[in-house]
Amino acid sequence: GSRGCSLARGGEESGEAHKIMRPLTEKETEVFYKKLVKYIGRNVKYLIDRKDEEYCFRLHKDRVYYVSEANMRRSTNIDRKHLISLGTCFGKFTKGGNFRVHITALDYLAQYAQYKVWVKPSQEMSFLYGNHVLKSGLGRITDNCPEHQGVVVFTMGDVPIGFGTTAKSTHQCRKCEPTAIVVYHEADVGEYLREEGHLT
Repeated sequence: GSRGCSLARGGEESGEAHKIMRPLTEKETEVFYKKLVKYIGRNVKYLIDRKDEEYCFRLHKDRVYYVSEANMRRSTNIDRKHLISLGTCFGKFTKGGNFRVHITALDYLAQYAQYKVWVKPSQEMSFLYGNHVLKSGLGRITDNCPEHQGVVVFTMGDVPIGFGTTAKSTHQCRKCEPTAIVVYHEADVGEYLREEGHLT
């Protein structure tokens, strides 16, 4: 089934073979899912338990890809050494073993986000240049959003433009100064232009 496809069958691979398109190990799955839960909570289950077709996560050269089982089967005809990417890149593992979510995962994070922030038009460009969201630029925030919570950032027109972590809870946002940081920037769609070479 698709649930099992996100887990590895052990640590028998090594060297270069270990870096080429394969299931995640249990440890990698734990680190990866923990980071996804930060943004979408229990909705992470909907990424695997889909009604349309089966999907799974695969690791390729330190990056995690979200791919349909059908495309996985088709890709077996490609020499793994020549495979650049497959499906949607959700991010990459650092040398220290942590996982960093990439902006390329935004569509899925936005679809399943538990907590959201909407920025005023005056704040959009600042955020798209990698700056944090200030109280003065905050349009709306999901009710009862806690501090240090992963959030998806939207325009007032409901277009997702990035994600970050709250510096203050919904309650604290109501009382803080206009210059206070309310969301720490983590990624934005401007990266498609600024860091094009690092995203695939």
